[in-house]
Amino acid sequence: MQTKKLLFLTILLFVFGHSKAQFIDSSIDRVKTPLEVKMKRIGSIKPKSTKEITSSRLTVGCETLDRDHTVWDNYKDYLAPLGVKKIRLQAGWAKCEKVPGVYDWKWLDDIIDYAVANDIEPWLQPSYGNPAYPGGGGINLLNSLMQSDEAYAAWDRWVEALVSRYKDRVKEWEIWNEPDLHGHIDAETSAKLNIRTAEIIKRIQPEAKIAGLAFASNSNQEYLDQFLKVIADAGKLDLFHWISYHSYTLRPEDAYSNKRVLGLRSVIEKYSDKILLRQGENGAPSTYIPSFALSEYYWTEYTQAKYNMRRLLGDLGHDIETSVFTIIDIYYNWGDRAVLNTKGLIQSDITMAAIRPKVAYYAVQNIAAIFDSNMVLTPGFKYSTTSNESLSVYGYRHNSDNTPLVALWLDGENATNSFNTTTISITLENTTFKSPVWVDLMTGSIYDIEKAQWSKSGGNSTFNIPLYDSPILITEKAFLIKK
Repeated sequence: MQTKKLLFLTILLFVFGHSKAQFIDSSIDRVKTPLEVKMKRIGSIKPKSTKEITSSRLTVGCETLDRDHTVWDNYKDYLAPLGVKKIRLQAGWAKCEKVPGVYDWKWLDDIIDYAVANDIEPWLQPSYGNPAYPGGGGINLLNSLMQSDEAYAAWDRWVEALVSRYKDRVKEWEIWNEPDLHGHIDAETSAKLNIRTAEIIKRIQPEAKIAGLAFASNSNQEYLDQFLKVIADAGKLDLFHWISYHSYTLRPEDAYSNKRVLGLRSVIEKYSDKILLRQGENGAPSTYIPSFALSEYYWTEYTQAKYNMRRLLGDLGHDIETSVFTIIDIYYNWGDRAVLNTKGLIQSDITMAAIRPKVAYYAVQNIAAIFDSNMVLTPGFKYSTTSNESLSVYGYRHNSDNTPLVALWLDGENATNSFNTTTISITLENTTFKSPVWVDLMTGSIYDIEKAQWSKSGGNSTFNIPLYDSPILITEKAFLIKK
């Protein structure tokens, strides 16, 4: 009996503890849903690895490795097949310098070297505090800021060592994380920390691109204005390439208003015509969670996938570089306050094993395969519709051959578990096709659009097609199905 038990445990350790991503399904039926459309299925999106994609504006989060809430070796082999070119990492001062003056880089070396070897671009966030120093601050989000001159000097030395070590492999940086959350760091203090840190980065790596603020809010324009004013008054705006923000709204499209993300852009434009917005952290859970962003809602794998796709494509549609949070479920092992944050694209549990990719993994994989840096927004894109439904519609063209592509979905409600479709009539202005296809981004399935479903006239194309609350694409058959 004891021998059988040991054998069973050994098998479990091999299956769930092995680092290879042996559970990725690459078949055309890799995602199954109840969706039914009266069109002929002719293929599926072919996933691309990071080595097959030159560049893109997509990031997947690999956060909390600095505090050991996830295990890099358990999920790293899922990253390259996902096709997302960038990963966001917290550099973890306290993990690098457990003894004052002694840096241990091995854990971060392993991550950076693996990423670069797989054509993945890491961007590093210097954070949080370090209790090894008096007044050094804590290692978690709140109450982490340094409180002594000694600790600030040690921070400066660590940032200098960090950038010096990785400047040949890391080109993008982000300073701190969510200083505005619950008001725990005021805008002036945050701005001064950003300037201080950015100056060190730029002195060592002049070509570095830096995201400032890492704003928890997508609506606190007063805080952003105060932050930028301090930087502008110091004459330091040129240190920053982006202002990063986190955009958690239950209905993704609610973010794109003048009271939220578009308002943040307006505040930035008061100070600079060069600094860009960057969405640095956002993603839905796949289950009910009692805390953290988007909590206390009965999420499923389907609604997680729909939410993540709608928000990623909404960001790209507003010309905002974007990120999905996060690669794997995060286990915050805080004793009697422990919680599993199920926002991962990969299912995990309290062992931090990589169990399997979720529906959202394959959905993001499909987006990554299509929306590389060659897929650019169509200037002045317009459409019209007779439908009373609320729609999101974004027009693109591929740089290589000018192939048109339109992403669209019903956006009037929060993501649901329904796969019922509504047929709508939509005219895409100054957009023509030869042999259009309808693509479901959740499953990757490609369907022929029959001649009776579309027409073209005067450079415009009109379609009568089914839509639902998950993104679909209209594009050329030849773009996706190669002979």
